[in-house]
Amino acid sequence: MIRPLPRGVAVALVTLFRPDGEVDVEATAAHAARLVELGVRGVLVAGSTGEADTLTDGERVALVAGVRRSCPDVPIIAGASGAWSRPAAARAAGAIEAGADAVLVAPPRRCADLSGYYAAVAAAVPAGAVLAYHYPGLAGGEVPVEALAELPIGGIKDSTVDPERLLAEVGWGGATYVGSTVLTGYAGHLGAAGAILAVANVAPEECAAAFDGDHAAQRRLLVTHRAARQRFPLGLKELLAQRFGTSVHSRLG
Repeated sequence: MIRPLPRGVAVALVTLFRPDGEVDVEATAAHAARLVELGVRGVLVAGSTGEADTLTDGERVALVAGVRRSCPDVPIIAGASGAWSRPAAARAAGAIEAGADAVLVAPPRRCADLSGYYAAVAAAVPAGAVLAYHYPGLAGGEVPVEALAELPIGGIKDSTVDPERLLAEVGWGGATYVGSTVLTGYAGHLGAAGAILAVANVAPEECAAAFDGDHAAQRRLLVTHRAARQRFPLGLKELLAQRFGTSVHSRLG
C-alpha cells in the first residue's frame, strides 16, 4: 500500500530548467525541500505544472529520484499519464521504482475503455497507488464522477473549477484532491483529502491557511493565482524567481 498523503496541501511542483533547456534536477529537488520546510504535506513531480509533456521518461525518473532524496519523509506523487495504457503503465512502474509513493494518471483524450486503461496501470504498481486525474482538454480526457467507485484507483485529483462536481466527488469512497486554487477553502470545508496546487510553489503558507478555513488567505490567493496563470507556467516561474531566486526558463516558451 502507498504512503498516504496527510490531509492538507501538496505542491504541484514546477520543473526548473537551465538556460540551455536541460532539466535542473538538483535545483528542482532543492525547491521541493524548501517547500516541505514551509509546510507542504506532499509533492507532485512531473505533473501538468511540471511541464510533463516536454519531459522524456528518463527525465521524469531522474526528477522523482532527486525529489525523493531531498524529501525523504513526505509522500511523492509522480505524473504518469500516457496516450494509451502500455506507456502509462511503464511510466507508473518507473516512477514507483524511482521512489514515488503514488502516480497521477489522466485517461487518454480518446479513451474507449476507461476501466481497462486504469486496470492496466494499476497492475503495474502497488495496490492503491493510482490517482486519477480529471482535467479534460489540458491533461487527457474526462473521468466521470459516476465511474470513480468502479475504477481501481485510490483517489482523484480534480483540477477543474467546478464546485458542483467537487461536492459530488467528496465522499465517493476514495480520496479527493482539488487542483484549483480558487476552490481550496471550499475543498477544505467539504472535507476533501487535500489540495495539490501549482500556487503552492510560491505561496505554500497561504495555501495551507486557505485549506484550513482562513477566508482572508483564500482571497489573497486570488491575486497570486491570477498572476501565476499569465502565460502559464511563465507567470508562475516569474513569481518564483521574485521570491526564491529560481530559474524562469521553460520548455513551453
